[in-house]
Amino acid sequence: MIVFFKIVWESLQQALGSLRGNKLRTFLSLLGITIGIFCIITVKSAVDSLQANIVQGFNELGSDVIYLDKMPWNEDPGENYWKYAKRPDASYEDYTAIKKKSKLTENTSYTIFTGGRTVKHLTNSVSNAFIMGSTFEYASIQNLKIAEGRYFSTNEYETGANKVILGYKVYNELFKSLDGVGREVKLFGQDFQVIGYMESEGDNAFNFLNFDDVIWMGFNTVKKYVNVKDESTVGRMLNVKAVKGTEMAELKGEIASIIRSVRRLKPMEGDNFALNELSMLAEVLDKVFSVLNIAGFIIGIFALVVGMFSVANIMFVSVKERTSIIGIKKALGAKRYIILMEFLIEAIILCIIGGLIGLTLVFIILKIISMLIPFAMTMSLTNMAIGVFSSIIVGIISGILPALQASGMDPVEAIRA
Repeated sequence: MIVFFKIVWESLQQALGSLRGNKLRTFLSLLGITIGIFCIITVKSAVDSLQANIVQGFNELGSDVIYLDKMPWNEDPGENYWKYAKRPDASYEDYTAIKKKSKLTENTSYTIFTGGRTVKHLTNSVSNAFIMGSTFEYASIQNLKIAEGRYFSTNEYETGANKVILGYKVYNELFKSLDGVGREVKLFGQDFQVIGYMESEGDNAFNFLNFDDVIWMGFNTVKKYVNVKDESTVGRMLNVKAVKGTEMAELKGEIASIIRSVRRLKPMEGDNFALNELSMLAEVLDKVFSVLNIAGFIIGIFALVVGMFSVANIMFVSVKERTSIIGIKKALGAKRYIILMEFLIEAIILCIIGGLIGLTLVFIILKIISMLIPFAMTMSLTNMAIGVFSSIIVGIISGILPALQASGMDPVEAIRA
C-alpha cells in the first residue's frame, strides 16, 4: 500500500512537471478532454435542470390524482385535434356523479378558469387577473398553501358568499404595504372580502398554473357572475384523488365506467374523454430528455476521442524523454508493474486535470445562463462524478499503450538510449 501511494505521489509530481515544463503542449493535449467533458456535462446538467424545473412545476398536479379531460396528455395535440375538439368538456354533472358513486376516490373537485378580469382596491387595480372558481375539495387535492388568512368556510361556500383568496402577486399589487386580509376589493362591480392570500409560487417558468396571478373563489360564488357553460371563455378541470393505497389503473377503470354511464355511451362506443395522470407527462419528458442527453454524449465522445489521442501522444513523448531513467529504475530492481502504474497514473492525472478544467467551465457557464433565464441551472454531484469518472476512463485508455511500452523496456538498452 505504501508503494502504491508512493507511485501515485511520483506520478502526480511528473504530471505537474509536464504541465510546468511544456505548458503549451500539455494544454493543447488536454484541450480535447476539457472540451469533451464540457460538452457532455453541460448538456446533461442543462437537461437535468430543465427536467427538474418542469417536474417541480407539474408536481402541484399530484402523483395520485387523475384529471378528466378531452385530450390525453401523452399524445401530440396536432395529430387528432379535431377528434378531441368535438369531445365534451368535463362538467359539473361528471363531478357530482363521481362524488356520489366512486368508492376508490378520496376527494373530487371541479374547477373553472376565466381570465381578463380587473380587480380594484381604492386607487390600486390589477388587470387581466384570472378567476378560479373551485368546489370546496380543491384545496385538499392541490395542497395549496395560504400565507396569511384562511380558507372558505363550509357556509361561505354553500351560500356563494362574496369571499376571495388572492394570489401573492395580485395581493401585493393591490395592497402594497397594507394588511389586506379582511379588506374589500371591487370585482364584477361588487364588493368582495379578501379572507387570505397564497404563498408565492416563485420564479419557476414551468408552473402548470401560476397561482400568483389568481383570484380564487368558491364555485357557487363564481357561477353567479360568470356563465360557466360558455366554452369559449371558460376553462374546466376535474380532479380525482385516489384513496391511499389504490392502484391508479383500478381507479381509472372505475372513473371511466362512471363517466360512460353519465354521458350515456353505448357499450361498443369509444370513450369521449381522457383520464390523465402525472406519470404520462413524465414518460413524454423522459423520451425527449433521453434524446437530448444522447446528442450531448455523442458530441462529447468525439471531443474525448481527440483528447485521448492527444494525451497518448504526450505520454509517448514522456516515455521517450525518460527512457534512461526507466532503464536505471529497472536496473535497480523496479518491477514492470511499478513502471506501468507510474505512467498509467500519470496519464489519468493529466486527464483528471483536463476534466476538472471542463467542469469548472461548466459551472461558470451554468451560473451565467441562470442569470439570463427565469429558472436555475445547476451541476449536480452525480454529473460532477460522471465528469471525473469519464476523465479516468479516458486516462486509462490513452495511457495504457505508452505505459506498456515503458514497462516492457530492456534496462540495458534503455540506459544506453
